[in-house]
Order: sequence, then structure tokens, then C-alpha cells
Amino acid sequence: MWQNEFDTAREAARLAGEILLRMSARANLVEKKGAIDLVTEADLRSEETIFELLGRHFPEDGVLSEESAARSGTSGRRWIVDPLDGTVNFAHGFPCWAVSIALESEGEIVLGVVLDPVTGERFEAVRGDGAFLNGDRLSVSSTGDLNDALLCTGFPYDIREEPDRVLRLFEALILRSQGVRRPGSAALDLCHVAAGRADGFWEEKLHPWDTAAGILLVREAGGVVSTFEGGPYRPEDKSLVAGNPSIHRAMVEVISSEIG
Repeated sequence: MWQNEFDTAREAARLAGEILLRMSARANLVEKKGAIDLVTEADLRSEETIFELLGRHFPEDGVLSEESAARSGTSGRRWIVDPLDGTVNFAHGFPCWAVSIALESEGEIVLGVVLDPVTGERFEAVRGDGAFLNGDRLSVSSTGDLNDALLCTGFPYDIREEPDRVLRLFEALILRSQGVRRPGSAALDLCHVAAGRADGFWEEKLHPWDTAAGILLVREAGGVVSTFEGGPYRPEDKSLVAGNPSIHRAMVEVISSEIG
């Protein structure tokens, strides 16, 4: 049903990834949006490439992206784009960053593509058809006990202003799990949950472009995604927990006990 859209998203991610790889050796800082929130020339070039292709194929669709003002459409659909998720990593030469493209139709995410240009891994999902990595079907892990779980998380950009809550949750979950990783790309963290490489993920103050493609991948791989309170997660929500069903449930219980 979404083949044309899916093929276009995949091609847009490929072209953007090629640009980012070429520019990765010279990541020129364009603007500092906050103390630790960056935008580079590469973000803007990647976004421009994605917008051009989406606009050519689907001119009536809206677009929501990290680096530009939202564009309304007339079709009832919108593309949710992160042209470079993990900009701080990219700017420092740390090889953990991605391109994320999702399509929302009638309020539901219907397809998602996340490309890791460094490794060549392409994570993709269409609602109802499963999640895949370079053509191989994905499934979340079978880990059943939080003590045995490997978790991922990220820190919001305002952590310097409000560290207590973030660090309290980090302490609670690192002490109850086998380990916690903080790679720096929420899109890839969600993909790793979908692939069973990580058992769970949590973070606050994310944006739709950080999560839209990744949450579909987790769900299509058999995982669960919710808010910290355990309610249904939508890309506009400000807290997110994802994992296989057992680990997700355990993480929500820990988070609820810590923050009420």
C-alpha cells in the first residue's frame, strides 16, 4: 500500500547518508542552538536533499523536520524527518548518527526508515508488515528479567539546568539492570531495541523527528512503546519507554516508583 512512499523514503535516506559521509571529515559548525545543542552545515544539506525528493514526489504532503519550520500540506499526511540524528556525535567524529524519515497518515505512523551511513545498516518498517534490517526481519529480545537487561538512554539538552530527575532515573535503572548505554542517537537506540541488541530504552524531552520512525520499528518488531506513565506514546509526547514486553513493563514500574 505504501510502496511508492517507502521507496522514496529509502532513496532520500540513501542520498542524505552519502552527503553526510562526505561531510563527516569536515563537520563545520553553523550554529549553537544551546549550550550542548548543535546544528552543522551537514544537517542543513541533508535536510535540503530529503526535502527536494519528498517535495518532488509528494508535493501535497506536509513536512515536520528538526532544522526548518513545519510545512503544512493538503493531503492529511506529513513526513517527519531528522536529517542528522546525533549531531553532537557527528560534530566530534564519534560514529553514531543516523538519518530518520517517517510518514504519518491520519495521525498514525505508517512507515519509517532509519539509515546508519557509517555501518550501512538500514532499518525500515511499514505498519502491519514487520520491521527489517537490510532485508532481514527483526524481533525484539526475549530477555525477561530487568536484572539481565541491557538498556539505552539519552539525556535532554537542558540537563545542565535540570539534572536531578534525569540522574535519579539513570541511577535507578542502572542499579536494576545489567548495564546502560548512552550512545547519543535516539533513532538508533530505538532501532537497537527493535533488533534485540538492547532490551529497553527510555528518555525524556524528545521531539517527533527523534522518535517517529524508531517507534514504528519497535512496535513492528514485537516491542512496546509508551510514555513514562505507561500510556500510549505519540511522537509529540515528552517521555518515552520502549522495550520488549517484559522489560518495558519492568522499566515503567521502576520509573513510576521514582517519579510517581
